[in-house]
Amino acid sequence: MHKTLSVATRLAAVAAVTLLGACAGMAPAPVFSQDSLPDTVKVPAGHRVVLETVGVGEITYECRAKVGDAMAFEWAFVGPRADLNGRDGKKLGTYFGPPATWASNDGSRITGTQVAVAPAKPGSIPLQLVRANPATGNGAMTGVSFVQRVATVGGVAPALPCDAAGAGRKEVVKYQADYIFWKPA
Repeated sequence: MHKTLSVATRLAAVAAVTLLGACAGMAPAPVFSQDSLPDTVKVPAGHRVVLETVGVGEITYECRAKVGDAMAFEWAFVGPRADLNGRDGKKLGTYFGPPATWASNDGSRITGTQVAVAPAKPGSIPLQLVRANPATGNGAMTGVSFVQRVATVGGVAPALPCDAAGAGRKEVVKYQADYIFWKPA
């Protein structure tokens, strides 16, 4: 005896097979690994990643007299400004300073104190480990204990001349870096 399936039953079966096929092709979300990082910028054991962002922005430098030698000049760091985006490109917050401040769109924010830096690829700002101060506001930044700056691209001081004639001149350079947020496990 031959039974005919209803259109609704056939559509449900096709949808189930399609959904299973799509799920089978999905890779699990990547988990950040510190394995390739220098020990100086690794977060201590007992912490877990709670947020991964891509900071895209700029760093401002100013031509100033060197501390302790008023006759010599250098490009001095003024501060950063960047959007913090999720891996999907959606803006989750901002990074700015000084002081170094990570602010989530949910109103929570942290500042931090640099613990260590390590060299990055030539032409890029160093990798960095920051100990977070207690958050203000409740949200994504609540409980964050460390922030890592990794995968840096650009952001170094300009290669332009900096001398007495250019004192006070500011230059803005583009940069990108991943900011990884950690909480106690």
